[in-house]
Amino acid sequence: MGTSETKLWDGQGKYLHALSDGQELSDARWQQCRVVLTDRRVVLAADETVSVPLEKIGRVGERYDVNQAAAGESEYTTVYVGEDVLLVATADHGAFEAALYAAIIDGAVIYVNHRAVVGGVVQEADWTRGRLELADDALRVSLEDGDAFAIDRADISASGSSKREVAGERRTVLEVEHSEDGKSVQTYLCGRERHLSVLRQLFEDDAGQNRVDLDLDPLERRVVMALYSGISPFAVSEFVGTDVETVEGIYDRLIELGVVEVVRERADVSLTPEGRRVAGESMSEQ
Repeated sequence: MGTSETKLWDGQGKYLHALSDGQELSDARWQQCRVVLTDRRVVLAADETVSVPLEKIGRVGERYDVNQAAAGESEYTTVYVGEDVLLVATADHGAFEAALYAAIIDGAVIYVNHRAVVGGVVQEADWTRGRLELADDALRVSLEDGDAFAIDRADISASGSSKREVAGERRTVLEVEHSEDGKSVQTYLCGRERHLSVLRQLFEDDAGQNRVDLDLDPLERRVVMALYSGISPFAVSEFVGTDVETVEGIYDRLIELGVVEVVRERADVSLTPEGRRVAGESMSEQ
């Protein structure tokens, strides 16, 4: 390791070479190794050491259960390097994966359309370039005009992707739903596949951790959709056509379910990530 190379993570683990030169290795087995992550590469130190420069990682992905040995491992990180796929498992999976994700996307410059959708309404927002920084609690984005914003990872309610026109080309765009100033917003991100793959995994994991199973009746869903659309909590009863006492009772139930949170002592509420997910599902059903 050169003097200018910084070690980010070091621990025991194992790796499995699942794909080599485009060919699946159905008889592949786990190899015990020392896993070292630096700001330049991932080193899998074993009898035959594998060194993967971070810039050569094409993307990270979901599970790649090439055989029973892979399927039997509860947690591992899938790394695509050209025509090869490596599965890396460590004793502290979460810490290694977080360090790897940060190493790949910290400092990356991508296209950003911030607040592209607010309260379910598409805005006339422009694409601009932004620089990424990943923290444990947030994805921070510094824009080229000097502005900056952060997406609270505990506040992500949904994510997805689509094809959109960006900088004169039709490209893959990640769409992440979160909140700002008490309103549900969507921010669009577009960049290199290696960066998007990390962001996609992050957003899906964060949204999954923020999700709970709910069983709301039609009126409760209408209240959630009203809040999602930006209706004042004090005007929701008139908007959905019922009395204030009924709506406040619904607020109490939604607070217990974690769908809304109290902003002020009485009747002023805002949607949580789960609430925004429920609203999005209700809108897609209509």
